[in-house]
Amino acid sequence: MADLFGTSAAAADGGHRPLADRLRPKTLAEVIGQRQILGQEGPLTVMLGSGTLGSLIFWGPPGVGKTTIARLLADETDLHFVQISAIFSGVPELRRVFEAAKIRRQNGQGTLLFVDEIHRFNKAQQDGFLPHMEDGTILLVGATTENPSFELNRAVLSRSQVLVLERLDQDDLKKLVARAEDELQVKLPLDAGAQQALLDMADGDGRALLNLIEQVAAWKVDTPLDVTALGKRLSKRAAQYDKGGDEHYNLISALHKSVRGSDPDAALYWFARMLEGGEDPRFLARRIVRMAVEDIGLADPQAQAVCLQSWDTYERLGSPEGELALSQAVIYLALAPKSNANYVAYKGARNAAKATGSAPPPKHILNAATGMMKDMGYGKDYAYDHNAEDGFSGQNYFPDGMERPALYQPVERGFERDLKKRLEYFAKLRTQRES
Repeated sequence: MADLFGTSAAAADGGHRPLADRLRPKTLAEVIGQRQILGQEGPLTVMLGSGTLGSLIFWGPPGVGKTTIARLLADETDLHFVQISAIFSGVPELRRVFEAAKIRRQNGQGTLLFVDEIHRFNKAQQDGFLPHMEDGTILLVGATTENPSFELNRAVLSRSQVLVLERLDQDDLKKLVARAEDELQVKLPLDAGAQQALLDMADGDGRALLNLIEQVAAWKVDTPLDVTALGKRLSKRAAQYDKGGDEHYNLISALHKSVRGSDPDAALYWFARMLEGGEDPRFLARRIVRMAVEDIGLADPQAQAVCLQSWDTYERLGSPEGELALSQAVIYLALAPKSNANYVAYKGARNAAKATGSAPPPKHILNAATGMMKDMGYGKDYAYDHNAEDGFSGQNYFPDGMERPALYQPVERGFERDLKKRLEYFAKLRTQRES
């Protein structure tokens, strides 16, 4: 199995060695990027310096060096490196791996077991690692592109340290280009704009960049290619986006918080990112309506209607024209006055309902449908609000004995300014009636 700089099967049989394999670092110091874990004060550097390397979980996107770093850690610690993939491995193979590691340990050789896509193992399979981690048979290094908090057992996480690997930035990618050109002994036939476009196509994925470089370096051209010419020869990589995975939730969170933060440009950007990644516009339509009721609420009662109308417009027009209606709703929400008073009040009401159990309404607001109910006091002393001064009786509508909560607290923004005045007015009248 090849990785960013991993050994390929072709190399073993003397065939063509991919550029990614030829540029595989021989030491951790040669690894491009990941300074947050490999820098002077990085956790891996500290662990290796103190001789306390423990089990690790590498969490990060594809092509950033997870496998490479694991392999080099084995070299640094004189551990035997074993690599398996959760996609292709089952219980029988795991047993063979553990048995071999036990024999190796008896002979004085430790084992670093690298498990790619570890999140694809089920709970029982993950539990199978625990005894071998605890007795020192293996030092586990797992790699995952999904959030370990959601995908890995707590028992495995409690025995491991999670290290986050990041997408390679522009400087990292440029270093990779320079290293590739030195290895190939050729200058890429691209002008400055096309070189930048090539980096953008890689999207922070070092392995993808090296594969692209290998293609470009093989072209026989007399003059450097510009962006247009490059685009004709290379198809653009699809953005890294899993509609059911971690990136899906990261991007919808970014969209929601941009709307909440009244930044229409950022909101439109994340909205477009999700569409470019293949997100279902109907999912976005639903989430946009939720933003209206959660973060705008009664500060602008029209916001919810705008979102529903945009959704309806999308259903009538379809894609791609309908997305324009949804983007219009995104802009409207971002610039609307904000209030979460309804959201807070609703959650407070649910908590109060749970706390008071089955406390009945006060009898004076219950209808006396029968004589027996009337004899029991149902409806007694009920004050009909339309007959009261100002159309407000000020009666208690909460269960007897329950302290009156102040659930709805409107803000001084948008239409809720008017609602706040009404709330304060009725509170004043209620105090007067009670006295």
